[in-house]
Amino acid sequence: MAKILTLTLNPALDLTVELARLEPGQVNRSHEMHSHAAGKGVNVAQVLADLGHQLTVSGFLGEDNLQAFETLFAKRGFVDAFIRVPGETRSNIKLAESDGRITDVNGPGPVVDALAQQALLDRLEQIAPGHDAVVVAGSLPRGVTPEWLAGLITRLKSLGLPVALDSSGDALRAALKAGPWLIKPNTEELADALGCEVVSVKAQAEAASRLHAQGIEHVVISHGAEGVNWFSVGSALHATPPKVCVASTVGAGDSLLAGMLHGLLSADTPEQTLRTATAIAAMAVTQIGFGIDDVTRLASLEQGVRIRPLTEQ
Repeated sequence: MAKILTLTLNPALDLTVELARLEPGQVNRSHEMHSHAAGKGVNVAQVLADLGHQLTVSGFLGEDNLQAFETLFAKRGFVDAFIRVPGETRSNIKLAESDGRITDVNGPGPVVDALAQQALLDRLEQIAPGHDAVVVAGSLPRGVTPEWLAGLITRLKSLGLPVALDSSGDALRAALKAGPWLIKPNTEELADALGCEVVSVKAQAEAASRLHAQGIEHVVISHGAEGVNWFSVGSALHATPPKVCVASTVGAGDSLLAGMLHGLLSADTPEQTLRTATAIAAMAVTQIGFGIDDVTRLASLEQGVRIRPLTEQ
């Protein structure tokens, strides 16, 4: 299996609160609460580990609340290459209603100064060679600019590493110019980054063609329950997921990205890559937390994924 580095620049302690229905302005009583060391790159790493890959995790962590992260890394056998910074890693609250609706309240995270940013770049110069791919996922902490992110991707590419990117807003807009190997936005995120509508398959194909010209080989556009469109150079596929009971959509996109990376690095066929990735994402929405804990159920979900070539609409 592959050796993969994930970068989470703005990780989080996720507190997921399960309740029947959120009543704003009222006293709400939950029936379950779960706390996880999380952040998009950390979530991706957990799924990739369950798929058999070796993981190094890095980014920035607040030194005042490290325990949950260090415990997770030790349990999972991750190589911990995070830079510690003053303050606390942010906390995110996920309000999960019984109908599957999620309300997010995300904290801002610590301020990451220039010294810490340089420390991460120096560490990556030492540890990144020897990995088969890098995942850069999530939002930016305070103090880190979109331009710095673009420079980070350029530096990783100069080390000969394919970079899979999952971000949004100004961060995605700047990072596209650096030409990552793979991107995984949803429709709204891609439209915002490109400044144009990308609802139709035709518009998405045209946008993907422009991105391919910038060196972005794989454009994976997620549509939630409607499925996934994957535009690679010379190929375009759509996957429709099986119907499942939704517990939480948190981590579904991270699971999809992990599945795509797994298939691409394992030299699976495009159809099998997209089928497995879509099934992993479908499995993710049925649970609270991250990872693959039932391979038999995953195989069953794969059988329910429908793959077809994309035609313009």
